[in-house]
Amino acid sequence: MEDKETFVVEVNSVEEARHIGSLRWSVDPSGLDVEVLDEGKRLFGLLGKKMRVSVSRGTGKSDPDPSPFLEELLARMDMSVEPVAGDGGNINLTGEDAGIVIGRYGETLKAMEFITNLVLRDREPGSRIRLDSDGYRMRRQESVEKVALAAAREVQRKGRPIRLEPMSSWERRIVHITLKEREDVETSSTGTEPTRRVVVSPRRKGGSRAD
Repeated sequence: MEDKETFVVEVNSVEEARHIGSLRWSVDPSGLDVEVLDEGKRLFGLLGKKMRVSVSRGTGKSDPDPSPFLEELLARMDMSVEPVAGDGGNINLTGEDAGIVIGRYGETLKAMEFITNLVLRDREPGSRIRLDSDGYRMRRQESVEKVALAAAREVQRKGRPIRLEPMSSWERRIVHITLKEREDVETSSTGTEPTRRVVVSPRRKGGSRAD
């Protein structure tokens, strides 16, 4: 029987629970199992508590091992970096050139992750890895959260929308979740990859968010 990692969270929607799980484990939200434990009760259809949701990911399946490919790729790039496999398909690139392998706004790291997953798709269909470099993703998450909050303050002050820098889908989800509970602003995404970005706007009645 497949083992699973699980946590319980109080959220407004199943989608929000998936996003939180994807940030916590650095995985695609579509690959997570979500079970509603308590839907919450509303008073006169207006007030109510958040639903309790269980979020799980399977750990029984062995993780892909792209280390040989990554070692060869790093050697061709003349990088003094070593891939260290973690759980859940996460791989940390650590070493003397760890900072260089990240690239501007993580572009080099994202490109390496994309190439590696293309190779894995042929060798191990359905497998996917996530690259990090000595905690870069956590630092980037904190940075994006600060950018989102600063943008919300600016929107509140000026009363007009602000377009953020182009971001990956993972970074855009961070912005959406960071500002989700605010009553003064709303978020949406515009453009096409790789220049898709988040727009933070004054909240309109019935406004929604899009990834």
